[in-house]
Amino acid sequence: MQQYNAIKAKHPDALLLFRVGDFYETFGEDAVKAAKILGIIQTYRNNGGDKTELAGFPHHSLNTYLPKLVKAGQRVAICDQLEDPKLTKSIVKRGVTELVTPGVALNDDILSSKSNNFLCAVHFGRNKLGVSFLDISTGEFLTSEGSAEQIDKLLQNFAPNEVLVSKSHKNDFTDQFGTQFHTFFLEDWIFQEDFAHESLNNHFKTKNLKGFGIDHLGNGIISSGAVLHYLSETQHRQLQHINKIQRIAEEEYVWMDRFTIRNLELYHSHNLNAVTLLDIIDKTISPMGGRLLKRWLALPLKNVEKIKERHQVVSYFKDEETQLEKNQHWIKQMGDLERLISKLATGKINPKEVIQLKNSLEAVGPIKQLATQSTNASLQQIGQQLNDCETLRNKVKETLNEAAPINIQKGDTIAEGYSEELDELRNLAFSSKDYLDKMLERETELTGITSLKIASNNVFGYYIEVRNTHKDKVPETWIRKQTLVNAERYITEELKEYEAKILGAEERILHLEQQLFEQLLVWLQEYIVPVQKNAQLIAQLDCLSGFAQLAKENNYVVPHVNESTVLQIKDGRHPVIEKQLPLGESYITNDVILNRDKQQIIMITGPNMSGKSAILRQTALVVLLAQMGSFVPASEAHIGVVDKIFTRVGASDNISMGESTFMVEMNETASILNNLSERSLVLLDEIGRGTSTYDGISIAWAISEYLHEHPSRAKTLFATHYHELNEMTNTFERIKNFNVSVKELKDNVLFLRKLVPGGSEHSFGIHVAKMAGMPQQVVQKANKILKKLEKSHSSEEISDKLQVAQNEMQLSFFNLDDPLLEEIKEEILHLDIDTLTPVEALMKLNEIKRLLGKKKKASS
Repeated sequence: MQQYNAIKAKHPDALLLFRVGDFYETFGEDAVKAAKILGIIQTYRNNGGDKTELAGFPHHSLNTYLPKLVKAGQRVAICDQLEDPKLTKSIVKRGVTELVTPGVALNDDILSSKSNNFLCAVHFGRNKLGVSFLDISTGEFLTSEGSAEQIDKLLQNFAPNEVLVSKSHKNDFTDQFGTQFHTFFLEDWIFQEDFAHESLNNHFKTKNLKGFGIDHLGNGIISSGAVLHYLSETQHRQLQHINKIQRIAEEEYVWMDRFTIRNLELYHSHNLNAVTLLDIIDKTISPMGGRLLKRWLALPLKNVEKIKERHQVVSYFKDEETQLEKNQHWIKQMGDLERLISKLATGKINPKEVIQLKNSLEAVGPIKQLATQSTNASLQQIGQQLNDCETLRNKVKETLNEAAPINIQKGDTIAEGYSEELDELRNLAFSSKDYLDKMLERETELTGITSLKIASNNVFGYYIEVRNTHKDKVPETWIRKQTLVNAERYITEELKEYEAKILGAEERILHLEQQLFEQLLVWLQEYIVPVQKNAQLIAQLDCLSGFAQLAKENNYVVPHVNESTVLQIKDGRHPVIEKQLPLGESYITNDVILNRDKQQIIMITGPNMSGKSAILRQTALVVLLAQMGSFVPASEAHIGVVDKIFTRVGASDNISMGESTFMVEMNETASILNNLSERSLVLLDEIGRGTSTYDGISIAWAISEYLHEHPSRAKTLFATHYHELNEMTNTFERIKNFNVSVKELKDNVLFLRKLVPGGSEHSFGIHVAKMAGMPQQVVQKANKILKKLEKSHSSEEISDKLQVAQNEMQLSFFNLDDPLLEEIKEEILHLDIDTLTPVEALMKLNEIKRLLGKKKKASS
């Protein structure tokens, strides 16, 4: 227990698995936690009068129990026996050999094959935050810095399994990013610039970080240093596979804030059993491809050339079906190259996995050949970069047995013919039967005893057994070892020597196999970089052939992406909803055209449930898919590259954070209006409905007007059930009305889900309530109230009031009987805003200010 307490004191915040004989034991509080999480029995034992809780499991079940502990958010320190109990008289030396945490794991049962397992650190700098992500299981190391909003988005995208923060910023982190992450708090001194530079330069064996293009990211470097420091703290020191650090170049990717990622349900959904976009589009067949696809979805491209390159490869695969099939056939033969090579680097690879690595690389050759012989330039390039690692494969083939075991202790790891010494030892150990038979024959002849028997047991080893009837024929040189009721057992010098040889051989075999296997691993280290490169290229091929598969199965077309700012989708469909339709029902397609000169804002009115939100979301998803490099669900699509996608959909309560629905809605909308750009796509759904009708209409009107008048002229789809907003088209030339059509039957409505020009007259909320099975009397009462309200507040009245307010605002600006104001009005009207420079504008403003100043003096 003294030894346990000393080790536990070094790792107070980890759950300590303490190896005792064939068991891993936990004590005290750890035992209480472990018993609860693992559902194992908790007992007690009296150690020196103290009653201590105890819970344990057999050491060979570690892979069953460890993942459960880590997934429950525990950091687990594995404490092993560091020496052979046979070789020590005192207590066995023990020490922590590995610390497994939610963000630092190499164990296959903890990792999910198609997701990265990121360890992340967030550093709170003076005016920016730094962030870095490291996946020890694949060797990817990424860093960035920016505002809290940017970091929040990256945290959403990369979904780290553990986040490191300095203790002094514990509250800042929760205030900014909530409590959904597993966090671990480190001492403040770890987040220091000099320490970070030293850690990174020591690790990469560099003088400075210029070569990685991150030397200007001060805060990013500090967070990266903290991540590396944490790895050494958790006993991970063999990290040759982490051989570069990359900047997340956000300016190259489409910006989506976290609300958009959540609203579009790209990879998570708040609703149980909901299908996400990733579920529909993921046709990848390798773990590397699955992980890369998530990255592409989080970071869609803005560069037209790069997007077109991906489209061309997808087109090629879609047209050349046999090429696609062959390509996918070979990718299917592969294991997780990236994680296998990382296991090699960290020294955690077993013989069976080395064979898997070799077999995975066998498939690279055929893929390389297919790619280099294709008619597509990008594919040829990928083919040229693939390395079939022939020397590595041959070396593994000649060294290891094809059926090598998982555990090297099981023997039979090294192939026959690789080591003469090993073959001789094996011969000795396994040909003992022939040798003993010969000895028996010889001794029988010499002594004339017909019933001689040679056998062995654990106590005496090998012996010769003689029945009592032949006792007198035993030679004097034999030594008696044991007397039985009707026989005697003897040993001879020859037998003793032979026994020593055999026992020595078995131990020597194990030792030699281990030695040869370790030599092989050291030799294989040379191949870490080429194998990682292969893994990345195969992942790209997997994603692109997956896109071709997706396009074939679901009838997607190639989008035309260009530098314009026009968005034109013909017969667009929602990729997820179309897969959820009942049998026999076909998806009703819709056209959307948005541009910056004629149709910048589309007001979509129509009742609830008519499909307004689906049209909004599918527009964003079509753009996203196109810019990821995929084909799109439409009959035709022309997409001027979008650089930011903003959505504000429905009322997502944030009550747990103490904010009301309406406040959240206004926060999100404010963030959109403050970040607009010429290439933005804005999707607003039911803005203003979290407050009273008049408030809501006024806010929605003001927001639409702001979007129309803003110099960026961002393309906008605005779904609303405030029909009063249909009036806006009269005043604002680039706002157009559309509605989702409905067919009225006698006392029912039919949703046609088709977008048609023009505003809709009234809402069908009461019809929807009736369809939902609302009691009859509630529906009748609602109808009565509606008629009364419509009489007293007719829509025309509201629209007139809005129109008056609009004109008043413009008029009240100028009291037209004042000649000076008349003059200023003329000045402003004759300004050519398009050619005015900012400096001229300021001078003009100053001039007007002076004129008004004179008037003030005169009147006083």
